[in-house]
Amino acid sequence: MRLHDIAHARAGDKGDISCISVIAYRAEDYPWLEQHLSAERVRTHLAGLVAGKVVRYALPGIGALNFVLERALAGGVTRSLALDAHGKSYSFALLSIELPERESA
Repeated sequence: MRLHDIAHARAGDKGDISCISVIAYRAEDYPWLEQHLSAERVRTHLAGLVAGKVVRYALPGIGALNFVLERALAGGVTRSLALDAHGKSYSFALLSIELPERESA
């Protein structure tokens, strides 16, 4: 299954850092996300875009995971020549990640 089947995402930026929040559509899907969507998995998926480390913060109260991507915006909005200097498309790229299928109960 793809991540976008069970979650949506929002992106923001500060300097050369992009932040992506992945929010489960349903509360019961949050533990699945927490188990299968690690910082390393995100780092690997966005390897061509992110030059620094990726840190994950769990926000179980709102069913979300927040990923902080360092050195992800080619120097930051005011310095980058990239078409997507804010990194908003990173959230859409992340939603295409494949997650393991759930086992039927």
